[in-house]
Amino acid sequence: MTDWHSIPLDSLFKELNTSKHGLTQETARSRLAKYGENKLKQAKKISPITIFINQFKNFLVLLLVLAIAISIAIGHFIDAAVIGVIILVNAILGFIQEYKAERAMEALKKLSAPKAKVTRDGEFRTIPATQLVPGDIILLEQGDRIPADARLIEAINLRIDEASLTGESIPIMKDIAVIKKAKLAIGDKKNCVFMNTIVTYGRGTAMVTQTGMQSEVGHIAKLLQTTETQPTPLQNKLKDVAKTLGIAILIICGAMFAVGLLRGVDIFEMFITAIALAVAAVPEGLPAVVTITLAIGLNRMAKSKAIVRRLPVVETLGAATVICSDKTGTLTKNEMTVKEIYTNKKTYTVLGSGYEPKGEILDGKKEAKIDKNLDMLLKASILCTTANLYQDKGWKISGDPTEGALVVAAAKANLIKNKLVKEYKSLAELPFDSKRKRMSIVYATPTNKKVAYVKGAPEIILGKCVSIFEDGKVRKLSELDKKRILTKNQNMASRALRILAIAYRVMPNVKKYSIENTEKDLVFVGLEGMIDPPRMEAKKAISLCSKAGIKVIMITGDHELTARAIGKELGIVGKAVDGAELDRLKAKGLLGIVEKTAIFARVSPEHKVMIVEALKNKGHIVAMTGDGVNDAPALKKADIGVAMGIKGTDVAKEASDMILEDDNFATIVSAVREGRGIFDDIRKFILYLLSCNVGEIMAIFGASLIGLPIPLLAVQILWMNLLTDGLPALALGVEPPGDHIMERPPRDPKEHTINKQMWTNIGLVGTVMCIGVLSLFFLADPSKNLPYARTMAFSSIVMFQLFNVFNTRSDGSVFKTNFFSNKYLLLAVISSLLLQFFVVYVPFMQPLFGTVGLAAMDWVKIVGVSASIILVVEVWKLVSKLRNPQSVNTAIHSS
Repeated sequence: MTDWHSIPLDSLFKELNTSKHGLTQETARSRLAKYGENKLKQAKKISPITIFINQFKNFLVLLLVLAIAISIAIGHFIDAAVIGVIILVNAILGFIQEYKAERAMEALKKLSAPKAKVTRDGEFRTIPATQLVPGDIILLEQGDRIPADARLIEAINLRIDEASLTGESIPIMKDIAVIKKAKLAIGDKKNCVFMNTIVTYGRGTAMVTQTGMQSEVGHIAKLLQTTETQPTPLQNKLKDVAKTLGIAILIICGAMFAVGLLRGVDIFEMFITAIALAVAAVPEGLPAVVTITLAIGLNRMAKSKAIVRRLPVVETLGAATVICSDKTGTLTKNEMTVKEIYTNKKTYTVLGSGYEPKGEILDGKKEAKIDKNLDMLLKASILCTTANLYQDKGWKISGDPTEGALVVAAAKANLIKNKLVKEYKSLAELPFDSKRKRMSIVYATPTNKKVAYVKGAPEIILGKCVSIFEDGKVRKLSELDKKRILTKNQNMASRALRILAIAYRVMPNVKKYSIENTEKDLVFVGLEGMIDPPRMEAKKAISLCSKAGIKVIMITGDHELTARAIGKELGIVGKAVDGAELDRLKAKGLLGIVEKTAIFARVSPEHKVMIVEALKNKGHIVAMTGDGVNDAPALKKADIGVAMGIKGTDVAKEASDMILEDDNFATIVSAVREGRGIFDDIRKFILYLLSCNVGEIMAIFGASLIGLPIPLLAVQILWMNLLTDGLPALALGVEPPGDHIMERPPRDPKEHTINKQMWTNIGLVGTVMCIGVLSLFFLADPSKNLPYARTMAFSSIVMFQLFNVFNTRSDGSVFKTNFFSNKYLLLAVISSLLLQFFVVYVPFMQPLFGTVGLAAMDWVKIVGVSASIILVVEVWKLVSKLRNPQSVNTAIHSS
């Protein structure tokens, strides 16, 4: 293995045939073909053949296979063939469902796969981390998960958490110096970074040396990139429900078999009927159907820019009672533009919007003269940034949007950062962090001075200042000056401006630049106020949350006045609390006010954790947004951690349950709506499946108890299961969310998946179905014409179930539902109906299924009786609503 740490950088560039400008796209493509994708070998996936074979491993299916063998042995070849075909079709349908679910979940994993920031063709771009190749130049920033093994070519206060590789709990400080010693432990390679470790502080640039299985992680065979998908709590609950119901159904089928024998029914006929009924009625497929419904719903959410990383969050989304949202970029557009500058007791207006460097700087109504103070402010502000302005089909910013706004404002005064940094040599950088609320960069100036340029929160910077730059000179900062500056700061904040203070310090000679020896005795230069306009779609989403019983809380690091002004525009109005007050209140005091508070300003990531804990202690289900490294604890603590896809760090994304690709608050609300819809669809499927299954069992067992012949043959039961539990049931899984889904309170997370109202519905539908089917069977006089009576019972139970699917899909009255909103369901019902006609009327199918042709009047009776299920359930819903006026949908969800 090559000792990359011991090779001088010039030699390394030659060896990997690359440069600081990165590879060309063409070279990268050829290297990708040579080295393969940058990913670790994954656990072997389940093959399609295995999925298909698994369809036959069910105990009840194996009993049916035994029944086929017995049928052949006693000469019932037609029965054996029909049952065999139905088992095969069932297996094919089961295979298609499971295979699609597997594919859908794989697609969702790819959507949340890690990205890498890389320089290709001399331009910065973001690509999937799997596409990295040796020789690529990657950019590393705080919060990034390092995508490949690489040698550092730039390191600015760069610290890496290598605990996943070395077990070392303290982040390692990195540099670019060549280490001549050949064989070194990973922890001693200070000029190298390794795949899957995390940038905890600073930034850097590195040259990729090893990818995929050739990386250090690959060599020690740690599968860190993927984790096995675990069943969700809902799937586990339904597995238990299916198991319990399965045992009960098997007992009933056993009892029915015994009753049949006592009545002298043919033993083989009773055995095969009992097994067929058990196969049709046991809901062993419930957990699998939940997976399919979840996969379909999650793909729908992904198209709406919400990537769900953990399946259980879908269940939680519908129960969310509070959304705690960051302001910048989530509730606002994240299009920072400097609008106002304050320096030398003067206020300047900056024209223009967006990142295009067009627009004048006005002093009153006339164009401002760029005097020493304004020049110093603009220079200091852009020298204290890491963002850059560039053109690529329009003007764009690489880096932080707030810093980008400062670069653009200076460019409007013809101060171009790219030109300026050629004259100023960067010596050190003290990156921004949420505790200090400031950052500094030290330069060697053209006049051979060493100057630290500092920017940050006005009250923090002002507290570090001892002097002020005024009229082109430095003088002592007085208390009156501080009062005047803070008054101006409040005035700007009250107009929803985000404000940064700019300062500098001429540095003495020091060996190493640190926070302690750099960020003190500063010279105050001025303020820059920028606007980040609210998202109009966020305003609508907040209004929708109010209707849905969800409280929205704004959490921001900005000034309280700025937060209030933005909140007022968006409709977030109420008590505002700042970070200083949170520190005084502590966790106990916060409990008393957290439910009354709408805005938390000047907060730190630690405060976010306090807020989440307080809300959870009050019984709320909390969604919390975050983007930084320090937000990870709050995201993990929240019931639903939501990371930003654009500005979010890798650490925040990995701590989250959901990622917003567009960083938009409205997307969270859309995800809540989809989450409620998915949970409703799962409940609809359960309700439909169980009510139909109970109806089948009651009808067949009821016939045995009252002395009637068995109303359905085994092949008819299996066929009915194929028709009604197949396409119509699955179509319920793609039912779009109801129009009023966001006009009801959140679901109680303690409520059972199958609640009391659903069990009542199941019992009611089963009873009506049993009475209707047995009535038609009895009136058809089975003692005289058993095949005709069975065809009537067979067709009526199919029709009952097809009518019942419309009952189940309706959130309220079936007569108020948009009949055409779920085209898949209509198609499924029509297909099932045509297939039923096929086995009733096609001559060669009649002996196979024991059917005879029915007259038109027979169908009038069948439709009339089976349609009664609609009216009975409608009356039940109406009575339930009168008893409980708060109820919105007594069958599907609880109020």
